[in-house]
Amino acid sequence: MPDNTTEQNLCRRLVGRTAVVTGAGSGIGLATARRLASEGAHVVCGDIDERAGKAAAQETGGVFVRADVTDAEQVEALFRAADDTYGSVDIAFNNAGISPPEDDSILETGLDAWRRVQEVNLTSVYLCCKAALPYMRRQRRGSIINTASFVALMGAATSQISYTASKGGVLAMSRELGVQFAREGIRVNALCPGPVNTPLLQELFAKDPERAARRLVHIPLGRFAEATEIAAAVAFLASDDASFVNATDFVVDGGISGAYVTPL
Repeated sequence: MPDNTTEQNLCRRLVGRTAVVTGAGSGIGLATARRLASEGAHVVCGDIDERAGKAAAQETGGVFVRADVTDAEQVEALFRAADDTYGSVDIAFNNAGISPPEDDSILETGLDAWRRVQEVNLTSVYLCCKAALPYMRRQRRGSIINTASFVALMGAATSQISYTASKGGVLAMSRELGVQFAREGIRVNALCPGPVNTPLLQELFAKDPERAARRLVHIPLGRFAEATEIAAAVAFLASDDASFVNATDFVVDGGISGAYVTPL
């Protein structure tokens, strides 16, 4: 597994830029807040968990804004706070999401569970993009990175039907926004991670180790990703190094989507 410590110390691609990160209190969001701050960005940490969000902001030298990402007014307040505090919104990492155990096969998943996952995983991205774009259009620059998933690209028999559908929606919406706003200096990409060793994945598989093992065997690299590896991809997409990367699915999945069979 790569050690990104030296790279983080050397890369200063985001000095003076303002990044809004949702779900910043844990997992990929926290790792990304740390990475963006290490590259010089001002980080605005959005999270519904006040304790975790404040801790993330304190660690990264940024600010915390409590935000329920399914609430349009709270999302607008999150991005307004970023602009009011630092004078710009340059990066939006729309990452907050859920994967509850009641989201399973379509035969088992109830309508309430379906709707809740769609609200948190898809509608929230719509609201965050809608809130970020006016600032970026004013500036004539910006990078939006929306967390989709490798499951937006391929099917699985170990289904989480609403999660999969929501991430497919994130992917399609990101492509359209990337095309629509490209000539205003705004790039929009969908990040598609494979399974990541985060509390969300650990919780999902805690009651079903067999399901975790079944998924792990299909990863050519033979392990789950670490959150720092996904954060490195976000930092790249946020930076000018990715200036010609737009309206696409940026896959960081250890080779899952490229595999016909995996090594023994």
